[in-house]
Amino acid sequence: MWAVPRAITVATGAGEGSTEVNAFDRALLDAGIANLNFLRVTSILPAGARLVPMRRVPEGTLMPAVYARITSHVPGERIAAAVAVGFSEDSYGVIMEYSHKGTADNAEQIVRRMVREAFDIRGLRLREVVVGVREHVVERVGCAVAAVLLWPD
Repeated sequence: MWAVPRAITVATGAGEGSTEVNAFDRALLDAGIANLNFLRVTSILPAGARLVPMRRVPEGTLMPAVYARITSHVPGERIAAAVAVGFSEDSYGVIMEYSHKGTADNAEQIVRRMVREAFDIRGLRLREVVVGVREHVVERVGCAVAAVLLWPD
């Protein structure tokens, strides 16, 4: 049985590479999360989970995460990835992810709206939204990533 996450960390990064995979790897390095093995999960934040700084963990650790990523091969193109964590006043919360060809400001506005809509359809009361967003202008092959890591304690 998996542990219920009790803490989260938001991380963002951007990078360039010779391929999409190399650009993604550099974006993860920039975010400080490259040496983890992500288990991609959907978007529910357990009740009582708190925001914590990045922790040092052994390389290769399996890490549940919600993340957005975007890559592009178009020099000069602006790309952005964003995550938003909605904390409820009295219940569980929601995490949303979004990426697009455009600005970080626009990605942030969209991902915030996504959280509000998710709360509205669930009938939850929104207390706070925490956003992580990263914008990147492509040079050759670029990537932007935004992630929420879910810790067991």
